[in-house]
Parts: sequence; C-alpha cells; structure tokens
Amino acid sequence: MPRYRITIEYDGGPFVGWQRQDNGPSVQGVIEAAIVKLCGEQVTVTGAGRTDAGVHALGQVAHFDLEKEFAADKVRDALNHFLRPDPVAVLEAAVAAPDFHARFSASGRRYLYRILSRRPQPALERGHVWHVTHDLDADAMHHAAQALVGHHDFTTFRATECQAKSPMKTLDVLDVARAGEEIHIHAHARSFLHNQVRSMVGTLKLVGEGKWSAKDVAEALAAVDRSRCGPVAPPDGLYLTKVDY
Repeated sequence: MPRYRITIEYDGGPFVGWQRQDNGPSVQGVIEAAIVKLCGEQVTVTGAGRTDAGVHALGQVAHFDLEKEFAADKVRDALNHFLRPDPVAVLEAAVAAPDFHARFSASGRRYLYRILSRRPQPALERGHVWHVTHDLDADAMHHAAQALVGHHDFTTFRATECQAKSPMKTLDVLDVARAGEEIHIHAHARSFLHNQVRSMVGTLKLVGEGKWSAKDVAEALAAVDRSRCGPVAPPDGLYLTKVDY
C-alpha cells in the first residue's frame, strides 16, 4: 500500500477550513473527493496544519495511502484535473516512506501574514490581504514582535477553543517588514496554537498604529490572559507558506 505525499496550494476563501466539516466544503474534503474520482478509493487525507476558514496555503503538505499504485506525476495531474474548478492545486506529488506523517513528521511550519496599508481598497487582492486604510510603523511592529520570540506560555494569544494540551510553544521567528504598500509578517515555529498567528498580528497592528508599545506587548504575553490580547486579525491575509521536515 503506497503512501503519497502532496504539496498543495489553495485559496481558503470558499472553504470552512482544511478539516472536513458538516457546515460547508473543506480543502480536505475536496481532495478526498478527487481521489475517489481517480481510483474509487475512500481515504483520509492528513494535512500538516489545520488552517482555519479563509486562510490560504502556498505550501500545505498532506499524505494519504492507496491500495492501487500510481506514478507520482499521474497522481498530481489527475488530482488537479478532478479538483477543478475548486481553487486548489497539487503542486507536487511523491511516493513517501511508509512511516512519513504530514503532521507528526514536520519539524516546523512557516506562515506569512499580509497587511495592505493604504487608503484605497484592494481590487485584485480582496480576500487575500488585511486592508488597513492608514499607515503602520513596520519598524516599531518588528521591534515589539521580538518580545514574543522564544519559548513562552502563549495563553494570551491562544483561541479559547484551542485544543492543544499545553499553551507552551517556541516561536523561532517573528519578523515584520514593509514590502511596498504591504507589511509582511513572517512567523516560524515547530507548531502553533489555534489563532496564535492572527492574535499576534492583531496585537502588533496596535503597535503599528502607535496605540501600544513594545512594553505593552511583553506585558500582555506575561499576563497569560486571553483578555489582554489585541483584536484577532482576519483570516484573509494569512498563508501557510511552507512545512519543514
């Protein structure tokens, strides 16, 4: 029984998230439906990260097992054929080791958050950036972000419905830089709590607006109190860019 590893790109806008749910279409669900059309097999596709509704991916990784054996390129091309017109694309497919696990074998996840900082609304990037109509101080945001890097109790930046056993996480990178009209926030860690990245971004926006200081961010983290978090950023600007193995 071969195990296949796929790398996936998708627009999260039309989906209730990665995970299959009863309240609407999911990325996992449309891929599993495409596999049925490929070979008639009902399988579970396991992803490296359970992205929320509206969150996008440039490099999500998943695995699944099939009874039948296919060339990896055929799996990629056939899935892409059956995925149309859903905004999901299989970028790569490969036969993986039997013990490979998209989630548990991962050593890190990388996210990008895009903020469009300008007065006019986006015409082409609607649903793919967080539109902020005023200027933000990216340097101040980056400076404040460094208080969050390292091994901490991230209860303040954790969704109340988060199912992780512990709020302790190690954040390896949290960089903020301006890219033209956009501000890009890069976050790297082995794993993240539910809504952690969006919670950190929403808090850093307050710094960019001059409403919070770096000290305020550090104190919010130390408080280990969800009520001390800034507003949670919308899912539109968040991308899972890469999974490390």
